[in-house]
Amino acid sequence: MNGVIPLFKPKGMTSAGCVYQLRKILHERRIGHTGTLDPDVDGVLPICVGQATKLVNRIQASGKIYQGEITLGFATTTEDLSGEEIERIALTAAPSEQTVDDCLAQFVGAVTQIPPMFSAVKVNGKRLYEYARAGETIERPSRQIQVDYFARTSPVIYQAVSQTATFTFEVGCSKGTYVRTLATDVGRKLAIPAVMSNLRRLKSGGITLDQTVTLTEIETAMANNSLEKVIRPIETVLADLPNLDLSPEQWEKVQNGGAITAALTASEITLSYQNHIKAIYQSKKTRLGNYVPATMMLTND
Repeated sequence: MNGVIPLFKPKGMTSAGCVYQLRKILHERRIGHTGTLDPDVDGVLPICVGQATKLVNRIQASGKIYQGEITLGFATTTEDLSGEEIERIALTAAPSEQTVDDCLAQFVGAVTQIPPMFSAVKVNGKRLYEYARAGETIERPSRQIQVDYFARTSPVIYQAVSQTATFTFEVGCSKGTYVRTLATDVGRKLAIPAVMSNLRRLKSGGITLDQTVTLTEIETAMANNSLEKVIRPIETVLADLPNLDLSPEQWEKVQNGGAITAALTASEITLSYQNHIKAIYQSKKTRLGNYVPATMMLTND
């Protein structure tokens, strides 16, 4: 069983919880997710199975797209609605849409971000959320992220009862981006406390929301012996790389981790034998060939 499951992670479940459920459904230990989604966030969560677990880092490195909602007027400890309220101001009107759009535009490009205290980032061997739950706040290392676009997708609506304002957005960003931190940073630039009040991941690892399957659908496929309907083959996942079909002689070399010669110029290529990708090789000139092993998936069949 090798491939990538385009899972729809539901709200209320952790990414690790999804992996636990899939291990029980598929009776397979080699399962890994490709980037944590907070329990309150739903959407695309690619899950690697079998030999595809060797591709986790590659899939994680891909860009992400999210849609969500920002509420202006209050802030929480967790930067979303799961935390305790720590600040509030009563708005008498919503900021103008031009003001909001100008603010969002300032986040496009390279951005320095500080991870929230309620996150899984490790500092001195402990997760930040462990410090936060103990009532401690510590210095966190900043990180560079890339925001490709950050656009408002609805009117900015004033809520008279709560004296807050809300708007929805879509953002395309790099691995490691905390979208809830983007939401609170938008509030800081507007001089209004803010919180991310809803979030869904639309795309990750080249998989879009409309391509996802639920845990129930996977369980049904397992019971019906039709897992091929819910698991993407490794060949599909790596379709963007040039491929070399191996001769039996080349396959013998690859099984022993040997270099090969290929009339290709790409920095990375996939090697296939009997219609299954067996390895990713990278360009490097040696006396035995011009491509050497990068990732081996010899039992992918």
